[in-house]
Amino acid sequence: MSDAQAPSIAEMRAAAERIAPHILQTATQRWHAVQLDARLGRQTELFLKLELFQRTGTFKLRAAMLNVLSLDAAGRQHGVTAVSAGNHAIAVACAAQRAGVSAKVVMLATANALRVAAAQSFDAEIIMAPDGRTAFATAQSICSTEGRAFIHPFDGRNVVLGTGGVGIELLDQVPQLEAVIVAIGGGGLMSGVAAAVKQMNPACLVYGVEPIGAAIMSRSFEAASAQSMDRIDTIADSLAPPLTTQATYELCKRFVDDIVTVSDDAICESLALLYQAAKLAVEPAGAAALAGVLGPLAARLAGKRIGVVVCGANIDSGSFYRYLQRGEALLT
Repeated sequence: MSDAQAPSIAEMRAAAERIAPHILQTATQRWHAVQLDARLGRQTELFLKLELFQRTGTFKLRAAMLNVLSLDAAGRQHGVTAVSAGNHAIAVACAAQRAGVSAKVVMLATANALRVAAAQSFDAEIIMAPDGRTAFATAQSICSTEGRAFIHPFDGRNVVLGTGGVGIELLDQVPQLEAVIVAIGGGGLMSGVAAAVKQMNPACLVYGVEPIGAAIMSRSFEAASAQSMDRIDTIADSLAPPLTTQATYELCKRFVDDIVTVSDDAICESLALLYQAAKLAVEPAGAAALAGVLGPLAARLAGKRIGVVVCGANIDSGSFYRYLQRGEALLT
């Protein structure tokens, strides 16, 4: 998928209509908090796009559902497979169940037990793999021997069409936004949101936020091509793929104004602030965009009307409490 093949707004809206029976149109809420005023100024208007309330707890269902619904008769008969440490596995399992298609999902041994249980709750067959290389080899074998369709976690036209719905909903709900901030993992969410926002309102700035220890899209921007990373080090495991793809990179390069990085401490601090002041319990990835707003983007966003995508909340209580305590110790 090249720059010239970026889906149009009409195509994104048609995709949104197709998956509408299976997903939620999540709310966007104006957020007032004294902590925000202190950091961004009282003239700043901040709106949270609450994608953590999507079915399965993240935005991932949108693209997974579109991919499953796009299967032909043979594809539906053979079913689907995927590789994931968590949220994508849950979304594919849910999408398959809703469409009446079988799913065999390969999950990493490091996957959080809560996420494994969530994927199993949608009747998917779960196969555990010791590492990413083995997981992808296993999925490839499943595709070859069983004829299952592989659903990629962040690459492909259906991903952009699906996640573009987040951007369209946000701008429909809050007109005249001046900036939109989105966390980046492999770039699937950002590629769709950015393509939607820039086509609907070219003047609206789009900023990406990555963990310092998983800055794969930043590295790709610097190299002017899709890159990979040998070592990932972040608590935001949903934002930690070892690579991105050329097509996803090209869309982000075209539509994203800038990418900034944030530390795990900053993510924990924003997680704690979302809990204390917005009453939202999110996973680290869901707090990353806000960490960008309050940190490296603060000066650029002060006084603007901005939208922040809160992308997910699949986390066990023990991990959440640990990150919450870490963040509360940093809040000033």
